[in-house]
Amino acid sequence: MSPRKSAGKELSREMVLTEARNLFATLGYSNVSMRQLAKSLDCSHGAIYYHFKNKAEIYYSLVKTDFSVLNHLIDDIIISENDPSQKIEKILLCFIEFGLTQQNHYSIMFLSKEKEIQQLLQFDSNKTYEKLIQSLTELTDNKLNPASIWSIFLSLHGFITFYINSELSYPDVKGLAYFHVKNIIKNIV
Repeated sequence: MSPRKSAGKELSREMVLTEARNLFATLGYSNVSMRQLAKSLDCSHGAIYYHFKNKAEIYYSLVKTDFSVLNHLIDDIIISENDPSQKIEKILLCFIEFGLTQQNHYSIMFLSKEKEIQQLLQFDSNKTYEKLIQSLTELTDNKLNPASIWSIFLSLHGFITFYINSELSYPDVKGLAYFHVKNIIKNIV
């Protein structure tokens, strides 16, 4: 048996988050324990408690960061583009690209069915959805209502989840993503 990593010295917060993300995405939140995470990291479970008070805190740290990254990507598009239709296209493509290049992140953010963590997701997912509503509403001069934007979100989400479950990556489906987004835009601009 190999020696365990010592608490707080070799085991970093980032190491815990990286391994937890992989386990949560592949096994599901309820199927991962702190002891299982420690075993996977080859450390004592006490070493993980040095960084996090419980599994829920680890999960929330992951989703909070992921939603923040997605929100910043959308903000960057809004700031950098001038043409509203180009902004819309880039925002929708950005969402798909994020979902397919960061599949474990997306799975943890949007595909969890765990009742225990739904409340953890609610605030940050609502914040991202509100950003999408505000952006698309402004970029279409108030032509879209929240129900229409929800439909757009579901269309993007369906595209992402279909390809998350396949062997194809974002570069493999980039042309299809572009075609999908163009079809969405055709109905809203």
